[in-house]
Amino acid sequence: MCTLQPEEEDHLLAMASGEQPTRTASPRPLVIASTAAPPTLFDVCWDDVLIPQVAVYLSLKDLFNLRCCSRTAQCFVEAVLEKRQELHLSGNNTKNMDVGFRVLARCCQRLEVLHLARCRWLTDELLLPLLANNKKRLWAVNLNECVNITALSLQPIIVESKELRVLKLSKCQWLTTGAVDALTLHQSKLVEFDISYCGAIGERCLIIFFRKLNKLTVLSLANTPSVTDQVLIQIGNYCRELEHINLIGCATISDFGVHALTVHCLRLQTLLIRRCPRVTERSLAPLRQRRLYIDRPQQDLGLNAYNLNDFYPSDFLVY
Repeated sequence: MCTLQPEEEDHLLAMASGEQPTRTASPRPLVIASTAAPPTLFDVCWDDVLIPQVAVYLSLKDLFNLRCCSRTAQCFVEAVLEKRQELHLSGNNTKNMDVGFRVLARCCQRLEVLHLARCRWLTDELLLPLLANNKKRLWAVNLNECVNITALSLQPIIVESKELRVLKLSKCQWLTTGAVDALTLHQSKLVEFDISYCGAIGERCLIIFFRKLNKLTVLSLANTPSVTDQVLIQIGNYCRELEHINLIGCATISDFGVHALTVHCLRLQTLLIRRCPRVTERSLAPLRQRRLYIDRPQQDLGLNAYNLNDFYPSDFLVY
């Protein structure tokens, strides 16, 4: 036999006597506070949303600032850097840049474009780890005016970067004939090449180079002493796809070399020829008829046309 609770007995008695039963206040349900943390930005999917849709709008400075916020932010930034395909640091010589570059060298794994022109802090010790992680994918490398590295840093690029298309080494006095010979041996797909102001390269080395690398479309040889008529003849014979060439300050070339370019390089669009006193209108006139851009006015003989701004007067050679 079941036993009634006192509340139930009072209720039955009230119903039997015809009285309205008194309602007792029901106890309020317990509210248990949730202990789960509120969602954050980093709970959104990184690979599908944050990295492809958000991180692409953040500069390197933004990423490094974000990296300092928390451990999760640090992991996120490193994941972003791992997938980064381009690195542009040209002319960036801010304080402690070498410390930040060590982070980039460790995290970046998929770089295809590398611009480090005029980075005075850059050394072989800093550059080689970055190249070791990215050499297979690189197709464009700009090391213009990187004066504190050596040809040792070029070795991974020359030997391993089989997809290399653009290589800029202007004012790299450490570039030697041996390095260019190795480049000739291992590379065949270059379309843009800049060795302006590189005085340690010999004429014979350049002749062999242009015989093999015949896909060039943009070429800068400004103020390179070893550029002679023989070199231009080889360029004309083998580099038939050439569109832009910079010969500013190549004092040894003459009309004979320019004539070879006129006859064979039918796609030529730009010729920079200032401060070449042996080049006259005799060779330039046929090019003018083809509506090429020639940086020397027709009446200018090139003897008094010295201007520092002429070193890189066209945007196809800008860093």
